[in-house]
Amino acid sequence: MTKIYHNPRCGHSRTTLQILEERGLKPEVIEYLITPPSRAELEALISNAGLTVREAMRSKEAIYQELGLENPGLSDDQLLDAMMAHPILINRPFVVTDKGVRLCRPASEVEAIL
Repeated sequence: MTKIYHNPRCGHSRTTLQILEERGLKPEVIEYLITPPSRAELEALISNAGLTVREAMRSKEAIYQELGLENPGLSDDQLLDAMMAHPILINRPFVVTDKGVRLCRPASEVEAIL
């Protein structure tokens, strides 16, 4: 089964979804701003993609600066707390296939797990 944690307003996310569909896949589309992953799901996505929690965050969001999340002294738990409270901080799109998990920025990253 293929899943995409999708934000339809994001160009990377739309392009990644298009690549999946062009390959004949019908992914489960999870609009994570409407239905955020659980903390355990988010931790698994990040870990399985080989990322750090900080690498999985959107640092360009205004809320990132407002909450002082650039502070290198913050723990992973604190960063995850922020992501759970403000799903807009979750970078996108994460794609899950039988071959693995990738944060598809750029969208071509999806090719590695197809």
